[in-house]
Amino acid sequence: MDLIRALEDRYMKPELPEINVGDTVRVSIKVKEGSRERIQAFDGTVIAKKHGGINETITVRRVSYNVGCEKVFPIHSPIISSIETIRRGKVRRAKLYYLRDRVGKAAKVKEKI
Repeated sequence: MDLIRALEDRYMKPELPEINVGDTVRVSIKVKEGSRERIQAFDGTVIAKKHGGINETITVRRVSYNVGCEKVFPIHSPIISSIETIRRGKVRRAKLYYLRDRVGKAAKVKEKI
């Protein structure tokens, strides 16, 4: 077990912001197009956190042009260049899957003050 943990620690990112369910985050992803590489941002609300350690993932949901879009991001992936917390959310659940059925203002999460 120590060998596996030592191997995982080498690939984990050392500095990550505190990310909780309900937070609005900006995830910057490295996108490769042919020989060029650029960074694309994905803004949205964290609706789920799963696993732990090197396998930790967050599910981020956003609505653009009245279509909901969810992406699952492995936090320690080398494709992710940065994660910024834009605002903190005040929620009482571990998973916010009920936001999928909500539209407009009902789909908002209150801000933690």
